[in-house]
This record gives sequence, C-alpha cells and structure tokens, in this order.
Amino acid sequence: MRAVVQDKYGEPADVLSVRDVPRPVAGPGEVLVRVHASSVHADVWHAVSGQPYVLRLMGSGVRAPKIGVPGTDLAGVVELVGSGVRGPDIGDRVFGEVTPTNQWRNGGALAQYAAVPADRLARIPDVLSFEAAAAVPTPALIALMNLRDEGRVRAGQRVLVNGAGGGVGVYAVQMAKAFGAEVTAVDAGPKLPMLTELGADHVIDYTQYDFTQMGQRYDIVLDVVSQLPFARIRQALEPDGTFVLIGHDQYGQSGHRWLGSMGRMLPLLATAPFRRQIPGIRSGPSRQANMATLVEMLTDGRLRPVVDRTFALEDVPAAISYLASGHAVGRVVISI
Repeated sequence: MRAVVQDKYGEPADVLSVRDVPRPVAGPGEVLVRVHASSVHADVWHAVSGQPYVLRLMGSGVRAPKIGVPGTDLAGVVELVGSGVRGPDIGDRVFGEVTPTNQWRNGGALAQYAAVPADRLARIPDVLSFEAAAAVPTPALIALMNLRDEGRVRAGQRVLVNGAGGGVGVYAVQMAKAFGAEVTAVDAGPKLPMLTELGADHVIDYTQYDFTQMGQRYDIVLDVVSQLPFARIRQALEPDGTFVLIGHDQYGQSGHRWLGSMGRMLPLLATAPFRRQIPGIRSGPSRQANMATLVEMLTDGRLRPVVDRTFALEDVPAAISYLASGHAVGRVVISI
C-alpha cells in the first residue's frame, strides 16, 4: 500500500515521503480500514517536527518516531474485522481518531489502509462525504470536551471563542450555539464572514481590537490560541466565569521549546484550587459516547464540517506547511 512515511523528526518537506509499505493486519479488537480521507492538524505537525521535545518522552519516540506513518484522523470503509469485534461491520463507512488519549504521536492514518481499534470508530452519517468526515474527529472532540465538560456551557451564557476560525474553533462556535449560548468569535478579519455564517452572534477582528479591553464580560472564554496572560483574560470574564485554555502554541512560535504549550498550561492548572475561574481538569463521557454525540449533531445539522483545502497523499508536506501558515479556515484534508 502507499503511505506517508517518516524516519526522523524535522521539517515536513525534509522528513516525509510517500512509499510502498506492507499493509497492516487487523489484530484482536481491531478492524482494517481502507482509508479514503485523512486530515492534518497541529498535533500532526508536532509529531512530525518532534517539538516540543517532551513529546518524544511521552511515547512518540526519543530519536525517531516509533510509528513510521503519521496521522491521527481518518474516514474510510471497513474491509476486514479482527477477532472479538462486535461492530463496525465489513462494508461500513467509518471515521474516528485512531490514537489513544495522547495525540503527540503518529497514528498511521496517512495511508491507504490502517488497522484501528474498533472502539475508536463510529459510522459516518449518510450526509457526509469521506473528506467531510475526516475533518471532524480530533477538533470536534476537543471542542466538545472543553466546552461541555471543562466549561460546562449552559443556555443563555455568553461565550467567547478566541481563535474561532481554526480547526477547533469552527466546531466550538457551532457547539456553543447548539447549547444555547450567545457566541462571540475572535479571529482575523478574512475569517469573520464564515464565522458569522456558522452562527456567531458577534465577531471581533483581533488585529483591530483587543477583546479584553472592550468592556464586555463573558461567562466562558474558550482560548484556542491566545498568548495573553490570565491577568488580562480575567478582565473579560464574569467573576463566576470560566476560562478554558486549549493550548495551541502556533506551531512552536509561542510555546516553550521543551514543554510547548504545557509550559503555560501546567502553571495555570496549578492555580486552579485558588482561582474559581480556572476549572482544573474535569472528567466527562468516554470517547465512544462523545463520538456518538458528534454523529447525532452532524446528522441533525447542528454541526457541519468546514474544509478549507484538500490535498493529495503525495502533497502532505505542502498541506502541513499550509496549515502552519495560519491561513486555513477550518480543516485541511488529505484525499487518499
């Protein structure tokens, strides 16, 4: 089969190539998926570049990736079923996030075939193409868990999404609206019309205005990209509001070299017991339950994927470079 292969860490154009590799075998509890589409996101960039360095100690591989094929999200058709699998079935169209909880590692999704634990997949709603489905798993799961579980969003609340035009942000805007919130979306000017189309009640061009200095307070600030200190953020929070930090480090530009965004997130979490506006870590439903929620929202139209561009498998380095430019609106998808 054809697959994107990575032998070492570095710039995507230097370390990625498309090669013929053996087709994986579905083991117990796994299914073999003929992959029709995948996508790239910030964690794929981290796993390819090997930055921040702590990811190498978190299972990715110290000197080189343990898994040679990048990619975490896929959409395709089940071709074979391993022992002990009770679903999905052969012929089912499926999508999902194939890695365990830690996304800072390769998952084998950027290939024509992938062997995936069956419980990490869900059936694709009939209304979605493979490319649209591949744009969903990681960013939509992040948005759902952080809004519903960390933020505990409720109808009638005022929610601000900072970095609303990226992969996570476009889902956060839609979900906040679906949960009944009044939504303010913050991003660069060219992305604002699309955010209004997705349901944002208000939009702010961060190149022109600082939302922390506008006199408006919010019940939840969901911060995907900000480098602002919490002392500034809290000026835009209600006294009993909630600050939720996703921790995107702009592809290494704003994060700690060794810890990445964890260099900001860990000290912030350490203060959670003393600041009611910082929730700490709150548990939520399982990934299977979360994927079922996404399927329901996609089926009834409360959620729709946003695909910026689609690249071929051979053009994955260019796709990752485009992603890292910051110009993408929504998701960058790979057609396989």
